[in-house]
Amino acid sequence: MAEIRVNMEVGSDGVAVIEILNPPVNALAIPILAGLKEKFHEATRRGDVRAIVLTGKGGRFSGGFDINVFRNVHNTGDVSLMPDVSVDLVVNAIEDCKKPVVAAMEGLALGGGLELAMGCHARVATPKTQLGLPELTLGVIPGFGGTQRLPRLVGLSKAVQMMLLSKSIMSEEGNKLGLIDAIVSTGELLKVSQQCALDIAERRRPWMRSLHRTDKLGSLAEAREILKTARHQAKKTAPNIPQHLACLDVIEDGIIHGGYNGVLKEAKVFKDLVLSDTSKGLVHFFFAQRATSKIPHVTDIGLKPRHVKKAAVIGGGLMGSGIATALILSDINVVLKEINSEYLLKGIKLIEGNVQSLVEKGKLTQDKAERAFSKLKGVLDYSEFKDVDMVIEAVIENIPLKQKIFTEIEKECPSHCILATNTSTIDLNIVGEKTNSQDRIIGAHFFSPAHIMPLLEIVRTEKTSAQVILDLMAVGKLIKKVPVVVGNCTGFAVNRAFLPYGPCSHLLVHLGVDPFRIDRVINSFGLPVGPFTLQDVAGYEVAIAAGKIFADAFPDRTFHTPLVKLLIENGRNGKNNGRGYYIFEKGSKPKPDPSVLPIIEESRRLANLMPGGKPISVTDQEILEMILFSVVNEACRVLDEGLVVRASDLDVASVLGMSFPSHRGGIVFWADLVGVNHVFTSLKKWSQLYGNFFKPSRYLEERAERGMLLSDPSPATGSRSRL
Repeated sequence: MAEIRVNMEVGSDGVAVIEILNPPVNALAIPILAGLKEKFHEATRRGDVRAIVLTGKGGRFSGGFDINVFRNVHNTGDVSLMPDVSVDLVVNAIEDCKKPVVAAMEGLALGGGLELAMGCHARVATPKTQLGLPELTLGVIPGFGGTQRLPRLVGLSKAVQMMLLSKSIMSEEGNKLGLIDAIVSTGELLKVSQQCALDIAERRRPWMRSLHRTDKLGSLAEAREILKTARHQAKKTAPNIPQHLACLDVIEDGIIHGGYNGVLKEAKVFKDLVLSDTSKGLVHFFFAQRATSKIPHVTDIGLKPRHVKKAAVIGGGLMGSGIATALILSDINVVLKEINSEYLLKGIKLIEGNVQSLVEKGKLTQDKAERAFSKLKGVLDYSEFKDVDMVIEAVIENIPLKQKIFTEIEKECPSHCILATNTSTIDLNIVGEKTNSQDRIIGAHFFSPAHIMPLLEIVRTEKTSAQVILDLMAVGKLIKKVPVVVGNCTGFAVNRAFLPYGPCSHLLVHLGVDPFRIDRVINSFGLPVGPFTLQDVAGYEVAIAAGKIFADAFPDRTFHTPLVKLLIENGRNGKNNGRGYYIFEKGSKPKPDPSVLPIIEESRRLANLMPGGKPISVTDQEILEMILFSVVNEACRVLDEGLVVRASDLDVASVLGMSFPSHRGGIVFWADLVGVNHVFTSLKKWSQLYGNFFKPSRYLEERAERGMLLSDPSPATGSRSRL
């Protein structure tokens, strides 16, 4: 393991070069920060040092503060583990140093790395160096003076945008804005930085302390107007999280009372935010995402992934076209197969629309779009399948059809070819039971729209080979997805965990709760759409088909709603025909449709569930908990059956596949934060009032009785993991 240290060398010119060494990104771990403080004090004391250059080894300045420290604070609740860097190091040792300090920046200067650089008296960077303050993505604000120095260097509007959106810029833009003083080649970086430091020492260049500048802040009235607009936007786009408004308050404090006061305020607010549930959730999610790439007996046995150059996608509907889009955008040749020319043309047009939409949004150049199109070929038979490395079947959820396709592609594809299905619910053993290649059969479950949604749920059976799993994980990373490997069952991990989400919402409606209120409650919690909006958008056929599959597999945990059938009989099909629970009109948000209320009343009459024929009385918090605790309960069964490698994998899947709010850390983490005993006793109470739908699972009951977290690994003797 590479040594973590800070080096210092003093040249014959009197310039001390202080170098951060903590590969791969020179993270500012606590020993690094201590080393920096020590070296700066030494350089300040030494008579042979006239100026200082701060740089990072290995082509990177610094990727920022070591996030492991956040995790330690969260695990212990001890905020004193967070070092005092802002005043002690950045202000006192660097900015107020009696000798000029120049930052020599290469590769990246993010978070605390950029904040160190902004404390220096000048900044020199190589081309394409990435600069940014992404701290808000971890539930905190910049804590080493960034809220004060960035506005003073680039102007308030740009600084607010960079911080609130966690938006990085390149050194070229930084140079135009005044954040970077010069851009030079890698070979010239140290030499130019050393000369720059000497020029400042000899007063040939101005000695600039960023914290003291006010020339780019504008008038107080202008600043307040910019901050007012930013607050309005933050309340709209990030209503449930505190760090955006806190960041703006700290910026304003520094503008009104001066930069040094702003730095002191920033340090206090930073420490308060570190202990917030938002920071706990976002930091957990950060580490959880990285953990998904470690799969026992797959990634640790010396195998190397095979390169997938050519893939086939069977089915050009919404999912198939999205999958094909994701593949061609990542330079993989794709054969799209359909059953007739009409369907094939529709599929190709969908793919063209997907790609062109990215061009129109500025996310893709026209040249890259045309290159992607050149990777696509449409076919009506299997003649092009003889040299494909992977097939992804993406036809409708029909078991006999899928079985037929798999027996056909087994004969047509080479023996190394990955045989994948995009089924979202059907057990893979059933899909592949008529083949002789069950070691190559795997689930590649994308989420709609497949070229945009970041999750790829990789479903393995007990017979799927480690090589095939590794190969598909590599494909997932290549097409910019987060692959999460899960076990095989009806619905797999994430759809299975969220199995009660729709049925519980319908159960509440039939107990007398307003569906529009349910949607508002769920939306306020942080999910982008509520269950009834979601049903309208997905289409009622999907609800019926998935409902039947889940009802057959888990009859004790489904609610047979008469409502969807009544809606269809009334000529409604959600967004597909503009009428469902909501009215859908082009260019406007869905509006609740009052004319659906008599249909709901009829459904309630048929179900006859309301106690004494009267609606139940529940608070918004109870509505939220009844729905989401039901999901937690099913997630417990997923954990109990060993369908995920670790509980945090289910957190990642819930966020990236189901849009569970990332600042809550994921479904399991959130339940642990709320309290396992509270989840258990609530479900037990509701099961006594409203039936077995809410009956707590064995796993949940055991955890509550033992005082364990849901995410705690099972004791070795009781482990039931199938992965």
